[in-house]
Order: sequence, then structure tokens, then C-alpha cells
Amino acid sequence: MGLFDDDFYSTKLSRRHVRMSSVNNPEWKERRGKKGWSTLQISMFSSMLSAVVAVLLFSLITGLPASSSRNGSGSSDLSASGNPFERISLAADKVAPSVVSILNQSSASESESEQGEALGSGVVFKKDKGKAYIITNSHVISGTDSLQVVTNDGESRKANIVGQDSINDIAVLEVDDNGISSVINMGDSTKLRAGETVIAIGNPLGLGGTLTSGIVSYTNRLIPISLNQDGVYDWEQEVIQTDAAINEGNSGGALVDLNGDLIGINTMKISDTGVEGLGFAIPVNDVMKTVDDLMLHGKVVRPYLGVYTLDLNNPYAEIDDDQRKELNLPNHVQEGLIVLEAHGPAKKAGLRLNDVITQLDKQPVDSTKELRRYLYGHKKIGDSMEVTLYRNGNLETVTVTLTDKPSDSEIESGLNK
Repeated sequence: MGLFDDDFYSTKLSRRHVRMSSVNNPEWKERRGKKGWSTLQISMFSSMLSAVVAVLLFSLITGLPASSSRNGSGSSDLSASGNPFERISLAADKVAPSVVSILNQSSASESESEQGEALGSGVVFKKDKGKAYIITNSHVISGTDSLQVVTNDGESRKANIVGQDSINDIAVLEVDDNGISSVINMGDSTKLRAGETVIAIGNPLGLGGTLTSGIVSYTNRLIPISLNQDGVYDWEQEVIQTDAAINEGNSGGALVDLNGDLIGINTMKISDTGVEGLGFAIPVNDVMKTVDDLMLHGKVVRPYLGVYTLDLNNPYAEIDDDQRKELNLPNHVQEGLIVLEAHGPAKKAGLRLNDVITQLDKQPVDSTKELRRYLYGHKKIGDSMEVTLYRNGNLETVTVTLTDKPSDSEIESGLNK
């Protein structure tokens, strides 16, 4: 009985009330016969649901996967980890054995080696018939007397040059593959996105195996460069821009994604007061086009015109009034290329000193950079090319048959004849 003798407050129903309800409501028995959820069942279901929700929320917040997985080979699948910091560690472990340090020993660079200018990096990309092949920058091995490669485990061995290309700044080296077990995986630089996390691995200032990370700041930046190091920009290099730290000695090293795949070869940085986080790498798709030529021919096969020129409107080497008067150019000609030397195909076609080239195949050309871009992008060895020029004030046209570029010694021999 309740505190008050009243069924309204009681937790139980009297038999009389039940009987009366049954009489007055025929559906009562049917409703009593249907089983509902008990309080215990509802509590257990709520607890289980709460536990599942809590686990899912924890996974989302921490970025950890609900379950781990491995690929068919038994090695860790780097993309399975949702934690970007863990993925950086896994990618670095995967890539590090295939990145080497390069020491350029030159009799002319003993003092430079103390400043780290004779140090560089490289990436093992192939093993074949007892040899391992390494990609690096051409400027890393420039002027060398002897090259030493130091592997990730500290072993040093002599390297030979398979080929190099100063225009694309890529070189391939060859070493004995004894003890070299890791070859880097190739990525696809065309699939890069701005903001993607990348890792640079190399030998900055002689500190081999150094790892830095950052993001892709720009996927296909065009950087003007001076091939002759004379301050005149005569070529453009397409590069990946990154804020991953790249320092002297990093050149030729690997820029990889979080899967440990090679996406670029570190090549340069901008170092100036107030400048930070501007590093550049040559996209791997461009690198491998050059590497294929170097492996096959020992050089990059390009069409060769055979002129050494000076831009008519070069701001770093402006011609004065007397020099322009000597060229005898019409007043409306303000852009073109002054021929300073002609050899090979150009000499054979009749080009000579102080000719001013204004068109190639009727396409305007106003700089050495434009000449190279047209020559390398639109012509092949054996092609004919129409060259429009001014000679002593007269407009003339000559046809040049393009050839393969001879060696430097062959060029010098031809000039001395």
C-alpha cells in the first residue's frame, strides 16, 4: 500500500481496477499480451550505442584508422595511416636507403669543399647487371676530377659519369651495386596538388640523411636561369616550388610524397635577406625524359643551330649608339639576336658576325631564350629551319639544316679553322 490509501498514488493496481478495466475495455488483454522492451534491454542497447559512437568520434578526432592493414608483400601500406606525422616517418624509412651523398673532388675546388660547394646528393633509381644508377644535378658534378658516393650506411665508393645535361641540370652516375639494396619508387609529378605534404632528403652541408618536410607551394613554376652564369637569363626551368628546407648539399636529392614515391629532384633555392621557404625541385616526369636520353646516348639529343648570340635589347649588356649604327638596323627593329659567333649548321648556311636574327620559320624571336624554346620544342635533328635576319640593313632569309650538337672540343676545333 502506498503512503496514502489511494490507488492514484500507488505503484500497483488493485485487482478490482484490473477487472473493471478488462470489462470496460475489450482490447486490454490483447495489449497486455504483446511484449515490449524492458528497462534492462533499453539500458543495454543505449550503452552499446554510446560505446560505438564514442569509438567513432575518437577515431575522427585523432585521425587514427579503425583498423590497420598491410599490403600483399607484408610491408606497411603507407596510405593506410591517417596520421600525417606517422606517414612522414614511414615514407622517410622507405626512401632513406635509396638516397646517397655525393662528394665532388676537384683540384680547383679544395677551398670550396670547406664551404660545402663540392657536396651534393643523389637518388638510386635503377640496378642492372651489377651496377646501380644514380640521378643527381649536373651542377653537383661540374668540373669534377673524381666522384665519391656515400651510401646510407656510410660506405663510400667511386662513381663514374654516364651522362649529364647542363640545360636541364640532370646527370646520371654509375657505381658498383654491391651492398645497395634499395631503389626508389617513381611517382607522377603531374598529379601533384598545391598544399600536398612533401619530404626532402639529402646531404645539406655534409649532414647526410637529413630529412625536412613541407608542402607543395606551387606545382609548375617557371624560373628564369642563366646557363652560362653570366647574369643573362637564357633559359627557363619548370620546377616544383616547396617550402621544405633545401640547403647547399641538398641538390640532386629526393623530393618525395607521403607514399615515399619520387616526385622531384631538389635543385635550387632562393637565398636572400628576407626570403624564406623558397625551394625548387625538377618534376620527376621531366627528369626521367632526360635520364632516358642520358642512359641511351650519354647526352640529351637536341637539334643544334650553332650560333652564339646577344639579345638586341639585353638590359645587362646594352648596345650603345655607335654599335647600333654599325649594325645599320632600320629604326623599327628593336628586338632580335645579334650573332657573335657562327659555326656548324649556321656557319654552313652563311650566317656571320653582326647578323641580327628576327624570325625563325616566320615566327618572331626576340631573345636567346625564345630561340632555344622554339628550337627544342618544335624542331628535330635533320629538320630545315628558315632564318630571317638583317645584314647591313638588308632583310635576308637563309635556310639551315639542323644537326646534333657536337662535343665542346669539336666546336672549338671548328672555330679555330
